[in-house]
Amino acid sequence: MESAMPVAQSWQHSRAAQFTARGEPSGTLITVDGELDAANADQLAAYVRQSIGSSRRAVLDLRGLKFIGTAGFSALHRINVMCSGAQVDWAMAPSPAVSRLLRICDPDGTLPVTTPTAEPLLEPLRAEGEESLSLLQLVTQPR
Repeated sequence: MESAMPVAQSWQHSRAAQFTARGEPSGTLITVDGELDAANADQLAAYVRQSIGSSRRAVLDLRGLKFIGTAGFSALHRINVMCSGAQVDWAMAPSPAVSRLLRICDPDGTLPVTTPTAEPLLEPLRAEGEESLSLLQLVTQPR
């Protein structure tokens, strides 16, 4: 019998990045915000290893990363190797900074990338300061 996954794990703060994990029946969502560089890239790889547990699906939501250095790319490569060895299907949703680094360091697209429309674990990313999405309704005024 498969054990129940935790609903959420608390934030882990490193020098300039925050990681959080949320377990769902369909897999584990790991969100990374801030900046990922040589000071905290190893912490991300360790956090992913710890957070996946017995999950067979993992998604890294990197849309909140403002900066990622080459050490961050190395961590993503280690995560890819780790997930492959553990038979965990995984993908990442990149921020513009991550996409830029992937174009340079992974031009053949060997690391799995996904989008919010293709991945049900991802929630739409709201604009900074936006509380909720609302529609504008036009109402005609009487003359």
